Amino acid sequence: MGVPSDDAVLIQKGNKQGEPHVITVNCPDKHGLGCDICHIILDFGLYIAKGDVSTDGIWCYMVFWVVPHSSSPVVRWPSLKNRLQSLCPSCSVTFYLNDQPSNSLASPVYLLKFFCLDRKGLLHDVTQVLCELELTIQKVKVTTTPDGRVLDLFFITDNMELLHTEERQHHLCKQLDAVLGDSCISCKLRLAGPEYDCHHGISSLSPAVAEELFLFVLSDKETRSQALSSDMTELKKANVVVDNSLSPAHTLLQIHCVDHKSLLYDILRTLKDCNIKIAFGRFSPNSKGYRDLDLFIQQKDGKKFVDPEKQNGLCSRLKVEMLHPLRVIIANRGPDTELLVANPVELSGKGRPRVFYDVTLALKALGICIFSAEIGRYSSSDREWEVYRFLLDENCGFQLSSTLARNQIVDRVRRMLMGW
Repeated sequence: MGVPSDDAVLIQKGNKQGEPHVITVNCPDKHGLGCDICHIILDFGLYIAKGDVSTDGIWCYMVFWVVPHSSSPVVRWPSLKNRLQSLCPSCSVTFYLNDQPSNSLASPVYLLKFFCLDRKGLLHDVTQVLCELELTIQKVKVTTTPDGRVLDLFFITDNMELLHTEERQHHLCKQLDAVLGDSCISCKLRLAGPEYDCHHGISSLSPAVAEELFLFVLSDKETRSQALSSDMTELKKANVVVDNSLSPAHTLLQIHCVDHKSLLYDILRTLKDCNIKIAFGRFSPNSKGYRDLDLFIQQKDGKKFVDPEKQNGLCSRLKVEMLHPLRVIIANRGPDTELLVANPVELSGKGRPRVFYDVTLALKALGICIFSAEIGRYSSSDREWEVYRFLLDENCGFQLSSTLARNQIVDRVRRMLMGW
């Protein structure tokens, strides 16, 4: 494949404060391209206000109206365009002859290791620096020593593919130094070795915690820490209608669901993993906290969804992924209190963007220090999950053994993750 043309991605800035920016993608199509674009948009801290997608299976045209989310102070628009551009298949003739993914090498993983004095919000401040520099956190291991010092291991990849250069490394160290200041005792960066594989998994979960964390359906009478607060019960309501009467070749999916910042991504990643092709889609603006989405789709073999069993299976899967894209609970881990957050991993192996950023931001806002943290993969219910584990410091303004306090923490973290 050749290099995509420079005008495959266009970004038109809003004329005034609060006005949406318009991202237009016009390039050859490939399976899951819409999902991958939404993944990057979400990774840059942007909220999709509305969107249109159309394709004939060979060429696609997508338009997204986006606004920066309040938790994302910096948006690097040129970098966003470059990242989106890298997703677009080539316009070359070879694309049509052989629509296969390129066998590009995986980005090298680096180990960022620093030792410093602990303070509230430290982990989020470091995470914010990494996000703003377009460094993706693959794994984390955070440990607090009894004397109030922190040893952090960040396994990161560089979306700009420049971390091997002295200039890029120097810029990273300079930004970290601005955040850590005199509290930093040591900070080192190098290519990760075998220790990356050692940290790939996570510590074992108890059967009770695993069952609660990976539940697919939650009852309105649920009393566990996954239970929704009273003003969030609307989250449980979504409607998915299948209509085969409007098109001779496509099935129409009509979706009505409570809005959240990753709604379009969660819908498109579900369809991508189910090998469902989208011919046309319209993502309407927020109306009284809800979104409407119309999608004309086909199965992988180009046929409509006429089997009632397949229709029901797809509708059920979409509702689960839209309503509960992330699982948040608090559990006991021995004498300690642990916050756990889990999200499904795409079949391509991609995790969800900005989860660690949002969780650490929520805990910083609550004034809760993190005693230790880790990220890993876990297999359950025939799928892979990304699991984030945070041991919470008892020395905070919350009585962590209290059910009320735990529900408040879970509620705040979930709201941050969903963009409410």
